[in-house]
Amino acid sequence: MSIIEYEKSSYKKLIVWQKSMVFANEVISLTEQLDTFRKHYRLVEQLESSATSVPMNIAEGKGRSSQKEFSYFLTVARGSLYETMTLLEIFKMRNWISEENFTKIENLSLEIAKILNTLKNNIKS
Repeated sequence: MSIIEYEKSSYKKLIVWQKSMVFANEVISLTEQLDTFRKHYRLVEQLESSATSVPMNIAEGKGRSSQKEFSYFLTVARGSLYETMTLLEIFKMRNWISEENFTKIENLSLEIAKILNTLKNNIKS
């Protein structure tokens, strides 16, 4: 494969990867503003890990050699997205993040989930 062919098929061109990068960045920005009584470092680390896992799995899947593998990594990315949103629900329940910040990230996550589902459904196994 030439570099031109690679660039045409690059994960960076995927809208879902681009949006998931924004999502991960937003979540990390939110964690940098957290002010909890005990800091809860493990939960914060898990939140950052699951959020960054979304674009990383999309990229890894795109780099695999088959559509079946790509489809699998899209499923893993979706799981990481849901994990992130579950943690954010907990953070919201604890009043560690505002309803406004939660809603902003939730809306982006819903958009990403729809794109992931559509892309996965359109991949030929």
